[in-house]
Amino acid sequence: MPTDPLSRPRVLADLPVSDVVLELLGGKCDLLPWETARQPDPGHIDAVYTYGHPTVDATMLDHLRGVRVISNFGVGVDHIDVAAATARGIPVGNTPGILDGATADLAFALILAVGRRVVEGDRYARGPEFLRYDPSLILGREIHGSTLGIIGLGRIGEQVARRARGFDMTVLYHNRNRKPSAESALGVRYVSQDELLATADYVVLTVPLTSETRGLIGRAELARMKPTASLVNVARGAVVDAVALTEALSAQQIHAAALDVTDPEPLPRNHPLLKLDNIIITPHLGSATAQTRRRMAELSIENLFAGLAGHPLPFWVNPQGR
Repeated sequence: MPTDPLSRPRVLADLPVSDVVLELLGGKCDLLPWETARQPDPGHIDAVYTYGHPTVDATMLDHLRGVRVISNFGVGVDHIDVAAATARGIPVGNTPGILDGATADLAFALILAVGRRVVEGDRYARGPEFLRYDPSLILGREIHGSTLGIIGLGRIGEQVARRARGFDMTVLYHNRNRKPSAESALGVRYVSQDELLATADYVVLTVPLTSETRGLIGRAELARMKPTASLVNVARGAVVDAVALTEALSAQQIHAAALDVTDPEPLPRNHPLLKLDNIIITPHLGSATAQTRRRMAELSIENLFAGLAGHPLPFWVNPQGR
């Protein structure tokens, strides 16, 4: 790949990116702001680097001349039209297999926080009303010995199940395909989605966002959950119907919810979910550890450089890659 500043590849990116990404790029590319794609003539673009979740669709790809690779910082590529890229011979890279543990940690942190009302307790302890200890206040729900339901037993779901064993939880799962090997290794039990929703004390969503999973949890699904149950979403925001969830939480139809992702993301500052006390919302922190985010940066830049050089991507999404 050329290092001459006059011939450096031009890479469209949703700036700003992290200092780690800039370090790994080593000045070998010129990063162009996302707004460049909206110009009538953006000029020759060699690659697209998606750091957040900007939309890359067929219209954009037709407008950008010369794109040789799309590299995504992260695993989920629901914001990229992979089929359109594939049809145009553009490989799409992602960063699989390195953020599973961190995301599972966050999922379990949310289970603990929502069950034991940790955020609510923190606010109360900092506030003017906490003048004496009262053992009748802020009673939560137990995690140990309870029933966990995992919808989507992929790599992250399996990691969540491993953590649940340390809390002596009964673990149910529902998946597109049954996984006997995971049942044997993790002691989890396959059930229908309806049974999982009706039985679990904590329902954790770890599915990818697809046409089948969009709106997976709506009014009917929330109505099947126990009034003492909590919903935890570390998948994608659009997997949950936000209007239905707002209604269920407002009516105390379910105990609580904890969301690391929302739809849209972020929520408008006047969104009704933000006004509720029985919900915890974190700003998409699933993979947000220094170690994991650095490894994500490394893989995404490896994919970018490989694509620019015309080599097969180390990690690609579209089947043929390059």
